[in-house]
Amino acid sequence: MAQNLTISVDGDLLKRARALARTQGTSLNALLRGYLENLVGEQPGQALADELLMLMHEHGGRSGGRKIRRDELYEGRVG
Repeated sequence: MAQNLTISVDGDLLKRARALARTQGTSLNALLRGYLENLVGEQPGQALADELLMLMHEHGGRSGGRKIRRDELYEGRVG
C-alpha cells in the first residue's frame, strides 16, 4: 500500500527538480519514487525497461548506420 511522504527542500532545488522531471516526461513524484527504488534495489521491471529506453535514446549508438557483425565486434578480444 502506498504511503505519503513529506520532505522539506529549498525552493530553488524544488524548481530545478520539477524542471528535470518535465524534461524526462514524468512527474517529480515518479522521479523521486524511482530514485528511492534504485537506492534500495527494488526497481520494478517496467521502470527498469523505461530507464534503459531513456538511456538508449539519450546516448544512441555511434555506428553511423553501419551494420557490425558479431565476429568484427569481438575481433582481437577473445583469445
